[in-house]
Amino acid sequence: MFKSTFAIAASALMISCANAQDIALPAPSMITEMTLGDALSHRHSSREFAETEISDSVLSQLLWAACGINRPESKKITAPSAINAQDIVVYVVRKDGAYRYYPQQNILVNVSGKDLRKAVAGRQEAVAAAPLCLVLASDHKKFGDHKNGAERMGCIDSGYVSENIALMCTALGLNTVPRMSMDSEILRTELKLDADTDLLLNHPVGYAPK
Repeated sequence: MFKSTFAIAASALMISCANAQDIALPAPSMITEMTLGDALSHRHSSREFAETEISDSVLSQLLWAACGINRPESKKITAPSAINAQDIVVYVVRKDGAYRYYPQQNILVNVSGKDLRKAVAGRQEAVAAAPLCLVLASDHKKFGDHKNGAERMGCIDSGYVSENIALMCTALGLNTVPRMSMDSEILRTELKLDADTDLLLNHPVGYAPK
């Protein structure tokens, strides 16, 4: 039922996406060869990445783990979220551009045609070799009347999503490292972030070099 719901949505979006650069992702697979216990045992940070591209099917798994819909009937997500604000927005940065991930539709909407990986890498230039980066931002508007605690809640929520990314990367045989450093000024402009959106973390992602 879960997979068919996403499959129907993806098929409809392939037809209806107005921007040709938007991407309707394949339905995320729930299957990995590694157990959660094994992923916890083997999780580690790495800044070394092969140039091998990551397929949209693998990316779909990774984004679903980050903060995808795991209970379609209530639109709840895989990561805990303060007051169920679901404030964390994930951006996918690749050489073909930058995209915003929409969990409910399982699509990537293009926000920039530029390769922003160097901006994500900042001073750590080697990180720019990763074929893709996931950038995490908190949309404080989603906290509504709880805005006084939005900064703290956003930071905590980004940690949940970051850990989900790290564990799924391990399960899928991908290297990653959670990072705070990046060229925030460039990214805020290119990702079209408003004043209520806090740029928090990033994860370069790629296969280990051979």
